[in-house]
Amino acid sequence: MTTPGEVERTLRAELRGEVDFGAAARALVTMDASNYRRVPLGVVTPRDADDVAAALRVCADAGVPVVPRGGGTSIAGQATGVGVVLDLTRHMNALLSVDPAARTAVVQPGLVLDRLRDAVRPYGLTFGPDPSTHSRCTLGGMIGNNACGAHSVAWGTTADNVTALAVTTYAGAAHRISAGWDGAPAGLRELVGAHLGLLRTGMPPASSRRISGYGGLDALLPERGVQLAQAFCGSEGTLGVVTEAVVRLVELPPAPALAVLGYADESAAADAAAGLLPYGPLTVEGMAEDLLGAAAAAGGAGSAGRAAGEAGRAVGLPRGRAWLFVEMPDEGGARAVARGADALDTLVVTDPARQRALWRIREDAAGTATRTPDGRMAWPGWEDCAVPPARLGAYLREFRALLAAHGLRGTPYGHFGEGCVHVRIDFDLASASGVARFRAFSEELADLVVAHGGSLSGEHGDGQARAELLPKMYGPDMIRLFGAYKDVWDPAGGMNPGTLVRPARLDENLRFEVLPATPFAREVARCVGVAKCRTTEAGGPGVMCPSYRATGEEQHSTRGRARLLHEMLAGEIVTGGWRSPEVAEALDLCLGCKGCRSDCPVGVDMASYKSEFLHHHWAGRIRPLAHYTLGGLPGWLRLIARLRAAGAVNAAARHLPVPLPGLARERALPHLAKRPFTRGPGAGLPGRASGPGPGAGPVVTLWPDTFTEYLAPEVGRAALLVLRAAGLDVTVPRGGGRICCGLTYLSTGRLDRARKVLRRTLDTLGEVPGPVTVLEPSCAAALRTDLPALLPDDPRAARLAAAVRTVAETLEEYAPTWRPPRLDRPLVGQTHCHQHAVLGDAADRRLRERAGLVGEPAGGCCGLAGNFGFEPGHHEVSVACAEEQLLPSLRAAPPGALVQADGFSCRTQITQLGGVRARHLVELLAEGLTDRGTQEASRAAPDTRP
Repeated sequence: MTTPGEVERTLRAELRGEVDFGAAARALVTMDASNYRRVPLGVVTPRDADDVAAALRVCADAGVPVVPRGGGTSIAGQATGVGVVLDLTRHMNALLSVDPAARTAVVQPGLVLDRLRDAVRPYGLTFGPDPSTHSRCTLGGMIGNNACGAHSVAWGTTADNVTALAVTTYAGAAHRISAGWDGAPAGLRELVGAHLGLLRTGMPPASSRRISGYGGLDALLPERGVQLAQAFCGSEGTLGVVTEAVVRLVELPPAPALAVLGYADESAAADAAAGLLPYGPLTVEGMAEDLLGAAAAAGGAGSAGRAAGEAGRAVGLPRGRAWLFVEMPDEGGARAVARGADALDTLVVTDPARQRALWRIREDAAGTATRTPDGRMAWPGWEDCAVPPARLGAYLREFRALLAAHGLRGTPYGHFGEGCVHVRIDFDLASASGVARFRAFSEELADLVVAHGGSLSGEHGDGQARAELLPKMYGPDMIRLFGAYKDVWDPAGGMNPGTLVRPARLDENLRFEVLPATPFAREVARCVGVAKCRTTEAGGPGVMCPSYRATGEEQHSTRGRARLLHEMLAGEIVTGGWRSPEVAEALDLCLGCKGCRSDCPVGVDMASYKSEFLHHHWAGRIRPLAHYTLGGLPGWLRLIARLRAAGAVNAAARHLPVPLPGLARERALPHLAKRPFTRGPGAGLPGRASGPGPGAGPVVTLWPDTFTEYLAPEVGRAALLVLRAAGLDVTVPRGGGRICCGLTYLSTGRLDRARKVLRRTLDTLGEVPGPVTVLEPSCAAALRTDLPALLPDDPRAARLAAAVRTVAETLEEYAPTWRPPRLDRPLVGQTHCHQHAVLGDAADRRLRERAGLVGEPAGGCCGLAGNFGFEPGHHEVSVACAEEQLLPSLRAAPPGALVQADGFSCRTQITQLGGVRARHLVELLAEGLTDRGTQEASRAAPDTRP
């Protein structure tokens, strides 16, 4: 018998692409976006079709199964396997050609859908199928699952939009298939000819959403033109590997409009959907109010789920408790739908920004629906059943009743115009009784779907989640024909075994069964694999995941790191436990930006996971020098200030021929202030500028964070000026440097030290009378979220966290009538990652607008990220992160633009890489106040001219 080592050596000898049988590579692909987990032998990343053929020959000779994999966003388990996984995303990801006249494109399987759509948009074209994972799913994966998306009402499934395929089978044979029998494997024509009657009468009712099984097999009937490529779509990697595809493109409507229709409840909306199809919509999407509740519960403060819920409310949904989103090619069509629909209330949206706000709810639903409105986790498994649209209302009523009968909760939504319902359900998949309930519910739900003439899968395929139940839908004769069809293409059975034909049970290989019952394991399991962290599109406010965007490596994505942590806890592949070098390597390039906490649909917080891992990883051992130098920065700066040695340190930093131990040689050290902020004039003195009304204003505590205290006291002085000008009574605690949020200890995983520092801070600070204004966004985020998490039993921690405000929030809440100075200048800069992820910047936007600042700071990540950019080995990634959005925005800044960055790290990165000085928002406002005061004094002075 061939050993894994022999297979690996042979593959390395035969292929030009990468072959990796190591623990990390295998751990990264044990799961997709489903409930299932299978451990592969290794991962191969072929460079071209010849490499694919060689890999398949080697594996066939050794009897090793093969699973082709694209973006790994499959929801039914079909992108996992026990043999060799072919990663087609790294090299085989090209758009080979576009023919605008013929409206076709030639693509490789690893091409991400959005890259194709972006490339053909200048021609006024698009690819019709558009699943919500369009920013990271691949064309090969879409072909494998026969993906659909929201616009299948108008443009059909992937199978309807594929005209030709290049396919390589398990033994390495190449086939080019389109319409007709050319390229078909031997025996297929005879098999179809022997079963014409069964194909004509034995299939369930024809439906564009009949995705389950080999649901397109009747496309091989002679009266349908023997559509070989169309029949191949939806085979979930069980027949062969697609190496190239010719796809059909459709005309992109130049100005689509959205009719939003409100209904009394979900059933009413579902009953109405089919009646809207004669209007010729591009899409008819449905959701009920509980999806907004699920969005709010999806990830806690700052989550994408909460943002999605707020987006729905902010756009002003029409009256009702359920809604249909009906997209039409133009405004006239949308208004016709609104007039003709029997709805409680209607809204026609033509503004693209308002449309995007609504569609964001739908696109993030695959993640936000993983939390029920009461906060419980919900899982896939019955993600996309489809029934005839006219039956949808009745089906949903019975579906809700079945959920209730099993004591389960779920939040349905989906493609109501196609009768396709997405839902995630709060199954207990960690206990034997919960898994038994999962099986019982699945069997009963399959019966219900079939009773309504539906398909067990309406777009995501069956995988392991539903393949076992296919006999309920197709009957024994058709199931035998499926087996024969599989055997013609794959006689050795090496392509993705256990999927569709001779399937694994739906309740085995569950990914939860290998995890310990610990809070950390539950957090790690939160990652469902929808892979929004693999998005590489630049621009926009999003942050996640900067290291993946810089390297393109799965292990540097949020999902990849979560998978490695999952396997570390499982202990089967990653066997080092908390000392695992594989996990340590993956987390080394995590910037701790917390972008995943807000941008991940389920609110994964990898920065916190990294802190927990480092806490255990270095327990009882000497840590890297950077953990003591940068991680202990508050203590070092306090000591330098006490010794009055800032000048000497600055001089030494300028003249040292080599960097300090544990620091990157590419970085210059920041300049230390000669006098700390709290030792400066007026820092601790309550005061109030003259203003309207009698008496002192609200009392505000200005937090003396480490960066303001020792590195940028000018920011603190500017804040005092602005807050007092707004009529606030500002005090600054004098703690002798004993007040600290613990951020640097958190980022280096020194959690015990962080708890000690935070307790000391609470003791020193005492009770505060009002809001606590924090200038440094990372410190504000640590106080608001990490403080109560680290000290859950100390009520002072929760009180302080609740009191934390940014400057803009303080001014808006406690000085609402104050008018900031008019600066009337263009603005560029950087929004701090932690502000984006935890605090939000809505108040800052409004404050900038009132001050006449035009433009927005860049999104993304500056790349310095506190200690990250100063640590050895991180400089290249740090610069790459800055080059994505920040540095280009600085180069493109209009003349006279002000540069704003509230984070000290962001300002440092801008200075060191951009060559310009950035300032905190309070500095810009303080400068405006000074100018305004000078102008007013000049106008008030007597005229002394001769």
